[in-house]
Amino acid sequence: MNILSPSILAADCAKLGEQIERVEKAGAKYLHIDIMDGMFVPSISFGMCVVASLRKVTNVTFDVHLMVEEPIRYVADFAKSGADIITIHLEACSNVEETLDWIHSLGRKAGLSIKPSTPVREVEKYLNKIDMLLVMTVEPGFGGQKYIPESTERIREAAQMIRECGAQVDIEVDGGITKDNVDVVLEAGANIIVAGSAIFKGEIEENVRAMLEQLEKRQVCESACLYNRRCVSDQKSLFPERSRLFLLVLRKEQVECCR
Repeated sequence: MNILSPSILAADCAKLGEQIERVEKAGAKYLHIDIMDGMFVPSISFGMCVVASLRKVTNVTFDVHLMVEEPIRYVADFAKSGADIITIHLEACSNVEETLDWIHSLGRKAGLSIKPSTPVREVEKYLNKIDMLLVMTVEPGFGGQKYIPESTERIREAAQMIRECGAQVDIEVDGGITKDNVDVVLEAGANIIVAGSAIFKGEIEENVRAMLEQLEKRQVCESACLYNRRCVSDQKSLFPERSRLFLLVLRKEQVECCR
């Protein structure tokens, strides 16, 4: 399932409650909350009190991204504040497995994030411990950055790795995602899309609906293509001489659907 997670890092802090209400009414089911400590990343952002305050005004899923050193120190506090998903950075933990287990013990989903410079395969041994893999598509720490093109191949690699392991893990992407490149990351294998400036700059409701429409279109396309592949497989076994024709039809439908 494709999900939009608007990032409040790009919201107007003076109108935070109002803007969150607007994205929720427009159809967003997730809210991405970046927590920065000024150590793991240069910036400082929100804390537990902000998360707790926001929890009082909305029931959307809180997708909390801890960009902090040794996040195990704060996991319980953010869980208590209202986080539904708590994502930690591979690069920021001295004991990744213990931290992930602690998140799950508190009844929360656990995510693991990697910077653009971290090899994707380094998370492979943790796939059975996580619900979500966050592939950063910019350097973490600042909003409004441009998407790093090399990220597309990293997303594909992550998706392939997850398939090979047979794990049930969502792939989230964060950084520079806009209506112009969201199809690229979806095609590569991402299914949870973090968007900040693309949502909160301009007409918020219009931006949310437009992005959700793109995600839904891709979801329908993927479902149709999966169904068609199964049909081709059945036809290939029953009528080998027709399989070439069915494959040509499938390729044409894939191109038309994804335009």
